[in-house]
Amino acid sequence: MPEGHTIHRLAADYRERFGGRPVRADSPQGKFADGAALIDGQTLTATEAHGKHLFLGFTGGASWAHIHLGLYGKVFFGTGPAPAPVGQVRLRLRNDDGYAELRGPHTCALITPDERRAVVHRLGPDPLRADADPERAWRRISAGTSAVAALLLDQAVIAGVGNVYRAEALFRQGIDPHRPGRSLTRAEFDALWADLAALMREGVRLGRIDTVRPEHTPEAMGRPPRRDGHGGEVYVYRRTGAACHVCGGEVRTAALAARNLFWCPACQPR
Repeated sequence: MPEGHTIHRLAADYRERFGGRPVRADSPQGKFADGAALIDGQTLTATEAHGKHLFLGFTGGASWAHIHLGLYGKVFFGTGPAPAPVGQVRLRLRNDDGYAELRGPHTCALITPDERRAVVHRLGPDPLRADADPERAWRRISAGTSAVAALLLDQAVIAGVGNVYRAEALFRQGIDPHRPGRSLTRAEFDALWADLAALMREGVRLGRIDTVRPEHTPEAMGRPPRRDGHGGEVYVYRRTGAACHVCGGEVRTAALAARNLFWCPACQPR
């Protein structure tokens, strides 16, 4: 599932390509035909990302397109006239300069401003947003009896963090992922929050997740670059059984909260 940096990039891409101009909207697949008809010809006035949720606002602020990509959703941007749609295109926006096709999302719905506020209210603070309040996340984590790794994937605790960012940030801070949330000190939480924000901002900039420090890049270490469809240089994510870039120990994996967890026991001692 795409993590928060991807959704913030999408918000910026939609804004750059369609913001402030009327758009043509349709739903070739048909599942969003009524919603597309209502926004067809309107001006895209706002794009917002909160965690893994994308909101596109249209003329007058009376309606928002709420998009959650889920496991399979993707957005494809093209230039020039839109070609005949191929496959299951849920929502297509277009103007004279180009088009955007949304395929396979978990959610694509037209909602009111009140409904949008209700969605956001259920989410925790997003480290990529200027209005994020880390105190809300600290209150949840410092009272949590669950493992900190499980709490970080709870979108009501911190919005936008997924499996990659949680594994990598915990490694970078030397925190055992199995520790109960309430065992973290305030200093540990502050460092973890700051690291997540910095890593996710870099993800927005680069369009991929890179988490290794300069001294652990392939060039610095004289090692081959990572070969993985996910892209990016990481410490532990999907590196089960490989040697840790820092200590040389074996990277481990285990199931936690129905997701694969990756960590280095030597660098993240209990």
